[in-house]
Parts: sequence; C-alpha cells; structure tokens
Amino acid sequence: MDKIRDKVVTGTAGTATDKIWLKSYPRGVPAEIDLSQYHSLPQLFTECFTSYATRSAFICMDNSISYAELDAMSLKLAAWLQHQGLNKGARVAIMMPNVLQYPVAMVAILRAGLTVVNVNPLYTPRELQHQLNDSGAEAIFILENFATTLEQVIVNTSIKHVVVASMGDLLGMKGTVVNLVVRHVKKMVPPYSLPTALRFNHVISEGERLKLLPVDIQMEDVAFLQYTGGTTGISKGAMLTHRNMIANVLQADAWFQTVLEHHPVQQQLIMVCALPLYHIFALTTCGLMGFRLGAVNLLIPNPRDIEGFIKELAKYSVDMFPAVNTLYNGLMNNPGFGKLDFSRLKVSMGGGMAVQKVVADRWFNITGCPIVEGYGLSETSPIVSANPFTSSEYSGTIGLPLPSTEITILDDDGVVVALGVAGEIAVRGPQVMAGYWKRPDETAKVMTSDGFFKTGDIGIMDARGHTTIVDRKKDMILVSGFNVYPNEVEGVVAMHPGVSECACVGVADANSGEAVKLYVVKKDPELTLEMLADYCKHELTGYKRPKYIEFRTDLPKTNVGKILRRQLRSEGTAEKANEKRIA
Repeated sequence: MDKIRDKVVTGTAGTATDKIWLKSYPRGVPAEIDLSQYHSLPQLFTECFTSYATRSAFICMDNSISYAELDAMSLKLAAWLQHQGLNKGARVAIMMPNVLQYPVAMVAILRAGLTVVNVNPLYTPRELQHQLNDSGAEAIFILENFATTLEQVIVNTSIKHVVVASMGDLLGMKGTVVNLVVRHVKKMVPPYSLPTALRFNHVISEGERLKLLPVDIQMEDVAFLQYTGGTTGISKGAMLTHRNMIANVLQADAWFQTVLEHHPVQQQLIMVCALPLYHIFALTTCGLMGFRLGAVNLLIPNPRDIEGFIKELAKYSVDMFPAVNTLYNGLMNNPGFGKLDFSRLKVSMGGGMAVQKVVADRWFNITGCPIVEGYGLSETSPIVSANPFTSSEYSGTIGLPLPSTEITILDDDGVVVALGVAGEIAVRGPQVMAGYWKRPDETAKVMTSDGFFKTGDIGIMDARGHTTIVDRKKDMILVSGFNVYPNEVEGVVAMHPGVSECACVGVADANSGEAVKLYVVKKDPELTLEMLADYCKHELTGYKRPKYIEFRTDLPKTNVGKILRRQLRSEGTAEKANEKRIA
C-alpha cells in the first residue's frame, strides 16, 4: 500500500507531480478503485436487488418500497419503455421531486438501456423547453403538480410519450387521501391538458404483460445527461457514463468504509435524502450509494417546509445526512431541531456550496457529529474530494482527492502552480464526464490535452494535499487591483450573531473598478446597517469591506439551496431604502 501511495505520476502540462495527498489518507482507504467489479449500473442494481431483497429501499410519507418491489416495478416499467420503440441511448426525462416514483423510473430507464435526463420540477416553461430540446428527450415522467408547465411547451419538443404520476401512486390506501388533499385541499395541481398522457400505475400494469429484452450496455454508454445548474451561464448537459457513475459510487464507498470501522453497522443504514434526487449530489451520495450500501433513503419531497421536515426526522434515528450549508442552517434555526435523536448519526456531508464555520460549529454542538465538507460538480459525477469521514472537527478545506482522482492547480496559462499558490482547480479521474452533450466546443474549453477538467473554481493545495476553495473564478471581485473572494467576506459576516444568511457580489464602481456589495438576511430584527458596517470595519481589511449593504427577507437560491450570486449581481448598484452606502 505505501509503495502505491508514494509513486510519482505525470501530471498536467507534463510536470511530474507527487500524489502528496495519499500520505494523508485514512488507514485502509485504497489509492485506486477496482472498476472491473461492474460493467453497468443495471448490474449494480441487480446485485443489490438480490442481496437486499427484503430491506426497505426508499421511504416517503411513511410508506416504503423494498428492494424486491423496486426490482419488480422497474422491470415492468423498463419493458414498457422498450415496447414504445425507444431504442438504446434514447433520452427519457424525469421531472419529479423526491417521491417514490423517481427511483422506480430512474432504474427502469437505465435497465432499458436508455439515458436519464434529470429535470428540475420548478423549471419555467422556457427552461423546460430548452432542456427537452437540447437533450432530444422522447419521453418524460412527470409529477402532475408540474404538468401544466409541460403542457405549455410540449408541441415545441420531441416528446412522444408522457407518463404522469401523482403523489399518492405508491402510497397504498393512504394514496387516495394524499391525492385528495394535494389536488383539492392544498390545490397544488394546476389544471392541465395532456390528452395522450398515461398514468404511472397504469403503465406499470401494462409492463407486467411485456418482457424486457436484453440490452448490451457498455461502461462508456451515457447513463445520465446531468444539466449544469446554470449559475455560470447557459445550462449544458454533462454526459455521465455508466463508468463515471460506478466509479464515483466506488470512490465514495471506499471513503465511507472508514466510518464503518469505527461504527460497525448493527442495523440497516438510514440516509436522509432531502436534497433532490434530480441533482447530482443527492443522486450519487444518496440514491446510488444507498444501493451500494443496502441502505434505506428517507425521501423528503419538500425540504423547504422545515416544520414538516423536522416532523419526518423525529420518526427515525438517521445515520447519514448529506446537505448544503443553507439547509443545515435552516434546520438549526428551528427550535424543534435540537430535540431530535442524533445517537446514530455517523456522517454529515456538506457540499454544493461552502460550509461556513459558524454553521459547522453549531451543527456539531447540537448533533455531536461534525460536518465533513466535500467538493464536486455535475461534470464529475459529482464527488472529487472530501475530508475524512472520521474527522472530528471542521477543517475549512474540501479535503483530499478521492481514490483514483488527481487534483492539480493551474495558472491562467494552464501551468501548474506551486503548493500554497492560488489557481484554478483541475481534476482528472474516472468520474470526469465524457463531455458536454452536443457541445464539443464547450468541452474543449474545459478539458486539457492530458485529460484534466478545469473546474472554474479557484483553490490552494497545501503540503498535505488538502485543497481550500478560494472562490468561483467568475465570482472573484477585483477592487483596485486587489482580489476579493466572496466566500471569505460571507464567512466573516455569517459569524455576526445578528445575521441569518448573507451573500456578497462585485458591482461596478467608478473609482475602484468594482466594489463589494453585501446582501443580508437578519436573524436579529434589531440589527442595523450601521451596526453591520461597523462590524465589517473591525473584521475586514479596507478593500474587502462592503461598500454597499442591503437587507433582504430572503436570498435567491438554486433548487439545492446554493445562493445565486449571479442573480444578485445582475441587479446592479442602484441604492434602495434599505441599503447602506459606506464611504
């Protein structure tokens, strides 16, 4: 093992680079993963269906489906898809939140040799039309709550088959009541007209009479078209192959095994799946990892309903809790959260955005489990690096590259920089996408000649191989020639006891080129602009201090809770009544 960890490899730009991070690996974690274990995701599924048949696979609204039930339903649905004339590689969209129908549809699509196109259910008609047309999707599974959006654009797409699900489809007798409440009491299903659409349960029944035909699925076949969040420009589809996804599951599993050494499993693992499965973070860390571990995923359809979320958590003692900084923060701000049982909590994994120290410290104080920060992107399936799951405290870094993964730091000319110097993070490994769908030009912009993916994030690697994110390349603020990184400013402001959330962006300034503007959601209603400006004066050097501060009741976020700095930036510098201009 030591000889493997100490070997020298050829890095980007032809520079010989030691994999220095391997010397910091937790005991027992391999330097490389063995990809020969599987030849496709359906093989992984079949193995799990056999090994864990009697276990619950997913729980939603107090109802569960077992691995055996998931096997049977997905097999029927896969057969139905094939008999609609969808050939190997055809794209099929899923537009659902975290409901039981999602994993059934996802597994079925892959078993039929097709490609999953994950769609955010909150998309506007324009956004949905773009993604359906860009992917060339021929079929879609959609929750009826969002069918009105599809109705508005379907004639302008290539969609031929529509399967509509309702919240209560797989909830047994309770489903009738749930559908009644959702449709007529809460009025969450706007009227829609999709005359050729079929119902989810009907399609599964139809598939019972059909036989799934063998499909030759290769590791390099595209399993998912995972569209980038759109926070940095036009949304593009990252082609994630069976190889990519299997690699990342095995990489994450190798990292997770260290936890099991310290906390042997006495009963089935319970994973909280509050982040949406259509997002790559939850898809891999909850959905696919859940299969690998034989775990049960507790699906939370609407994590923004904090009261309802906490009521669900009160019913279980959970083992794993992946989330983003804003979700951790929101939960802790509810008085009921501290009353929950955390005796089994083994891993709290933070990703998607920077985890703030003040949030990590509060989480540890309440749960006794540290937030272990990781790093990834849609283009990397997603996990690139993570702190050891056995960490006992918040580190402020994104940890070490996972097995079979290389990280290097590049300057603007693509040359590797010295340790301790900031540059663009570049990644190479089996989890890196095959490229952007139908966009070879965009792919060429982010891939180096020797296979490194340029992330667009600015980071620094230390002598132990730990990387610290400085910021998004495009989010960096240039004030009179000095670089200001929003993560730093936000981290400082977030520690003010009167602040609930904050974000900062660069805005045009006649004197300094750009100036820092800070947006704040109050925790303490007595907090004033002057108090916050004085705090910043004491905590930040001159060029890092916000020139503008604006109070907001909330901040714009993506579907997984990442603050949309781009949207804030586009609003300009026009002063408002609740904004403070400093100096």
